Amino acid sequence: MTRIFIFLAALVMSALPTLAAGDKLIIETKTGKVVIKLRPDLAPGHVERVKTLASEGFYNGVKFHRVMEGFMAQTGDPTGTGMGGSKLPDLKAEFTPTPYKRGTVGAARTADPNSANSQFFICFTDNGCAGLTGQYTVWGEVIEGMENIDAVKRGEPGSGTVADPDVMVKVSVE
Repeated sequence: MTRIFIFLAALVMSALPTLAAGDKLIIETKTGKVVIKLRPDLAPGHVERVKTLASEGFYNGVKFHRVMEGFMAQTGDPTGTGMGGSKLPDLKAEFTPTPYKRGTVGAARTADPNSANSQFFICFTDNGCAGLTGQYTVWGEVIEGMENIDAVKRGEPGSGTVADPDVMVKVSVE
């Protein structure tokens, strides 16, 4: 009986989906941990960039500088102004028809589709980001801790500019 139970438990565990090492981005916030499943199948260049920057400690202490109720929380700018980025070259767009929904993580950019660098955003709702599908690169999805993104301090209506913004305390790749 015990052998059958052990066999069945092992069978169930082997059937559960697992992520390969290096396929999760971990963001520590003041309220807790956020786990993002990286999607190199959708945006290999963007995923590689985020992993590189996170591994270098680039994102540690970076502000959520633009946070719009019902839309998204934006971060990844070391200047905290929405105008900064890393010293690495901008990335070419990797647009897909993958729909934006609650927890989708996308690359922020200027009007130039090929201007994404280090900034990214996380959608708060299914409807708020729907118009971004096919126009902004999707590179991840929150799989744990979305309540900690929901807790990020909101910005001014209209601009999303945040006075005394929350920060990503630590960002790492697992």
